[in-house]
Amino acid sequence: MISIIIPVYNQADKLSGCLDSILGQTYKNYEVIVVNDGSTDGAEEVFEKYKDAFTRIQKSDFASPKSDFAVRFQIINQTNRGSNPARNRGAREAKGEYLLFCDADIEMAPNMLEIMLKTLENNPEAGFAYSSFKYGLKYFKLGPYDADKLKKMPYIHSTSLIRMQCFPGWDESVKRLQDWDLWLTMLEQGHRGVWIDDVLFKVKAGGAISSWLPSFAYKLMPFLPSVKKYKKAVGIIKNKHKLV
Repeated sequence: MISIIIPVYNQADKLSGCLDSILGQTYKNYEVIVVNDGSTDGAEEVFEKYKDAFTRIQKSDFASPKSDFAVRFQIINQTNRGSNPARNRGAREAKGEYLLFCDADIEMAPNMLEIMLKTLENNPEAGFAYSSFKYGLKYFKLGPYDADKLKKMPYIHSTSLIRMQCFPGWDESVKRLQDWDLWLTMLEQGHRGVWIDDVLFKVKAGGAISSWLPSFAYKLMPFLPSVKKYKKAVGIIKNKHKLV
């Protein structure tokens, strides 16, 4: 089973696209754990709508008691604590052998779960599998796993398939570049990744990485508030992991 964990805070307008893409997956042995992190935008109405949709799959012939597959949908409500605490809360409830953290602004390709799972099965030495993706119209071709590159810069998206046994938990004190921190922690524990040379999901523009800027901006426009915040966050991660 794959446990798909979705932290949600005031993203009701994006959640439908994310959940529709999960319902359309070719691989059906999964559970969806939505952690509602104190939303105030009417997200509960979306949750109720999709609770019925996932229940219909549970009752279908494909997910019958005789099947090797099962679809589950769970909603956890909590007061607002932030994305990493919400992700960890979902992970504590997870029953799967694999974890996939998926923000509400992400839409998966129909074969995403299937391809990621097959990749990990074919690469037993890897702790997680990641793919390229699109942010709006921008194409992020991430490239093969490179420990030296990872120590220099964040380049792997948080929406990757992770073996439960390799997952160290999210550092709840880290507020920015949380995914970079996670992959560095896993590297330090001996867990490396494997890249899938395909675009398996897209991120809606204006979502979690809405502050993205082209690389030249960080050199030519250091006065921008977003650049200053980014460089401060980089310093925190490098200091934590003792990176030069």
